[in-house]
Amino acid sequence: MTIAFLIFEENRLFVFQFFNLSLRLNGFPMKKATSEFENIIRIPESDYEKYTIEKRKEIVAFHLKNNKFYQEFVGKSNFNHWNELPIMTKKDFQKPLSERLSDGFILKNVYVNKTSGSSGDPFIFAKDKYCHALTWANIISKFGWFNIDFNSSKQARFYGIPLDFIGNKKERLKDVLKNSYRFPIFDLSDAFLETVLMKFEKTKFDYINGYTSSIVLFAKFLQKKNIILTSVCPTLKCCVVTSEMLFEEDKILMEQQFGVPIINEYGASELDLIAFQNINNEWQVNSETLFVEILDDENNVLPNGKEGRIVITSLFNKAHPFIRYDIGDVGILDEKSTFKKPILKKLIGRTNDIAILPSGKIAPGLTFYYVTKSIIEDDGNVKEFVIKQTKIDTFEIEYVSENELTESQIVTIEKAITTYLESGLTFSFTRKEKLQRSKSGKLKQFVSMMK
Repeated sequence: MTIAFLIFEENRLFVFQFFNLSLRLNGFPMKKATSEFENIIRIPESDYEKYTIEKRKEIVAFHLKNNKFYQEFVGKSNFNHWNELPIMTKKDFQKPLSERLSDGFILKNVYVNKTSGSSGDPFIFAKDKYCHALTWANIISKFGWFNIDFNSSKQARFYGIPLDFIGNKKERLKDVLKNSYRFPIFDLSDAFLETVLMKFEKTKFDYINGYTSSIVLFAKFLQKKNIILTSVCPTLKCCVVTSEMLFEEDKILMEQQFGVPIINEYGASELDLIAFQNINNEWQVNSETLFVEILDDENNVLPNGKEGRIVITSLFNKAHPFIRYDIGDVGILDEKSTFKKPILKKLIGRTNDIAILPSGKIAPGLTFYYVTKSIIEDDGNVKEFVIKQTKIDTFEIEYVSENELTESQIVTIEKAITTYLESGLTFSFTRKEKLQRSKSGKLKQFVSMMK
């Protein structure tokens, strides 16, 4: 067994093998998982389609034999064609976890967690410990593309944190094991961001990781102060943003103000990393432990380059079936995608984030956000904003800014939305001290309150 130890060097804390050791002590077979993950990476392109098809058959056969919940869901004990298998959704999992586990798995011998509920349908899920070890092997490998080592690299973490005593202490302990320092994101005032900057001046951080909207606010704060972060924290290598949409203009701003590459991560706690930006600035889909499909509304597989629902199969989770699982997102696979190296060309948003307009037109809710964002932030006055649809023709825009929006700015926004969508819509604009975030600290940019 590798022994963990700590040393201080120039006020910097190194944690050698502490992270890997903590995973092994929690029962995750990291050595075996890392070896298998490396073997998967070595499979040549010419053999990868065969590998994917075999792993799909294996995981389906396992659950049809060993999982009563999946047997009843499919309705038969075997299948001939992949497209015969029904699509699973979050609502299908809203029953006791014990009723969804495969034979041989109980709550005490699996990894258990809960989805964030950002889709509106939260549920508790499980992974067998080998599957979860493979998840970590994947994460460690992808971060390694940017010379980040979880055992020694210091993380600046922009995340929410439980406020109750026990939950708070558990998360703080996890931060220690991950060699990270957490910046709680429920107060993002300039006064708080000033303390964040001071911490960067005193700490040799290697990378930033956290929710996109919070890190964007920090970049805007630095822009206002005319500070490049690497000038005060030269050890910084990269910034990984996750859980919320990353807009191109925000990415450019962060690159300018941080002085390091901005890496876009797309994942789901119940699955794994789904896509991770590689060193060639491609959003590379995880083909090692997942199989990703793009389907139309009739569940037909769409060709690469076409927009549709993102449906994912976990190739290794034997404790709980995630087979042809509609994660609730819409996206496009790049035309140049292959079985070994799929590329996510675009992530459009969640399927439930849509606006139904008076004309009957259905528009992605982020359309409002894109259009408004292009106008509202031109002068840097507005820090962040959200859009809520309260009625079929009524939208509320809440924003945080140094100065209230002018009448001419409001008219410009309304005209732009009329041009891109339709006329006859009503808007209200409310300036806020801060925007309401979820318990986890995420900011939902568009919310439809229509039933």
